[in-house]
Amino acid sequence: MTDTAATLPRMRSWLFAPGDSDKKMGKAIASDADIALLDLEDSVTPENKASARQQVAAAIAGAPDRSRVWVRVNPLSGEWTEADLDAVVAANPGGIFLPKSEGGHDVERLDTMLSAREAAAGLEVGAIKVAALVTETAAAMFTTGTYDGAPRLVAMSWGAEDLSSELGARQQRGPDSEYTHVYEMARSLCLLGAVKAGVAPIETVHPEFRDLDKLASRARSVRAQGFRGMLAIHPAQVAPINEAFTPSAEELDHARAVIQAFADNPGAGAVSMDGNMLDRPHLALAQRLLAEVGQV
Repeated sequence: MTDTAATLPRMRSWLFAPGDSDKKMGKAIASDADIALLDLEDSVTPENKASARQQVAAAIAGAPDRSRVWVRVNPLSGEWTEADLDAVVAANPGGIFLPKSEGGHDVERLDTMLSAREAAAGLEVGAIKVAALVTETAAAMFTTGTYDGAPRLVAMSWGAEDLSSELGARQQRGPDSEYTHVYEMARSLCLLGAVKAGVAPIETVHPEFRDLDKLASRARSVRAQGFRGMLAIHPAQVAPINEAFTPSAEELDHARAVIQAFADNPGAGAVSMDGNMLDRPHLALAQRLLAEVGQV
């Protein structure tokens, strides 16, 4: 991801909008979301998919910045992906969001499909990026570590709803409203797989869209765990997500101080700062934080 990071939009907030609603797509594109995610999958019924494809293509074409307008297509295991791509690739979206991915081979297959259509449309081959939802089936849970080197891939996310349906699970959360073990495992496998592949791990949606305090708390928590952004299902969720995934002035000042402390002690494996001993992993974290905001 490092080679293309400069050309990518920020990825803190990904706002879904149903592809059969011009109004909601327009709101998503006009919002402060880093990525407007126009959906052709779950939010569009089978009978509306054909018309939704054309609506999505028109919405992309009319967007002032197409790089931040992405499309969630239907899964490769179904019958609609080819038609989705036929409709939207020529409009040149910033990326394709692949649901129900079951390994790096699915991204490779999608890359082949995209390349043919980019070439036919006269677009730069490889310009359209890919993010993958990597835990939506039982099989996918065993392949989250297979995305290394997957072409176009810049982010990986996870989902609980489709996995719950496949498992026949009646609940995803315990009495404390936290995810039960299998879903926490899905979150962890997504995080580990994304870091292994060198792409951005993105947290799944927070369905209770009116509870913005809880959303903000969860966003801060998963950011502390290593996630780089979060999916959203309502425009009101965008602001707290962006805030949670934006480093504070205090964080940036601390990161600069850590980097300076090591610069003042070249070759040192550890340094003392503010009464604490810091080693090289602290330096790497500080450098990464500043890189996220373009200050390294």
